[in-house]
Amino acid sequence: TPDGYTLLLAHIGMSTAPALYRTLPFKPLDDFEHVGQVVDVPMTLIGKKDMAPKDIKELLAFVKANKDKVTLANAGIGSASHLCGLLLMSTLQTDMTTVPYKGTAPAINDLLGGQVDLLCDQTTNTTQYITSNRVKAYAVTSRARLDTLKDLPPLAEAGLADFEVVVWHGVYAPKGTPKPVIDKLVTALQAALKDPAFVQRMNDLGSQVVAANKATPEGLRTQLRTEIDKWTPIIRKAGVYAE
Repeated sequence: TPDGYTLLLAHIGMSTAPALYRTLPFKPLDDFEHVGQVVDVPMTLIGKKDMAPKDIKELLAFVKANKDKVTLANAGIGSASHLCGLLLMSTLQTDMTTVPYKGTAPAINDLLGGQVDLLCDQTTNTTQYITSNRVKAYAVTSRARLDTLKDLPPLAEAGLADFEVVVWHGVYAPKGTPKPVIDKLVTALQAALKDPAFVQRMNDLGSQVVAANKATPEGLRTQLRTEIDKWTPIIRKAGVYAE
């Protein structure tokens, strides 16, 4: 019987995997016990330093006027960075030339060098380049402004009303873990999310600790179900597979 000492911390990939893989050996909604969400990591849309548009509204108009000419880097096929770009193109009903890399680091290096125009990636990866003014920062992908990047508007403020991409993280236990064990894990998780030092550390990294109602089994299941429904049609329409 699972004892609660073997856990999985997984991110948004749990909701995109069913569409990204032709054969997936597990069902995210059925094959785990869901403990709760932990943090949300918003993403940022950044450009090379000499990118012409000066703000997000100008950038979106520029992208639409220059179909296929703007290069959009990502951290790899199926990555959150890639999915952010797919959603942006789908929402704008236009295309950019996507340039996949093997990870965020080489994508950022080429953006810093001016070899690519844009990158959508997590605040945990991009904040240092934004605050040091080494890139042109346009927007965040959360619904509200971030405390750490107050000057950056959400894409929703630029007219993309329902645009939101956050790399959310959740805790899972093996199927069949007894309910008393799950209850104990939820109590421990909720206590951790109220710890001021933990909250501050997450904020400093550009992450956001979730509300207490999300740090529950039902909160995680609801998030997972909602995100599967959101990403599956976008990924299928793009014809993207990770394998």
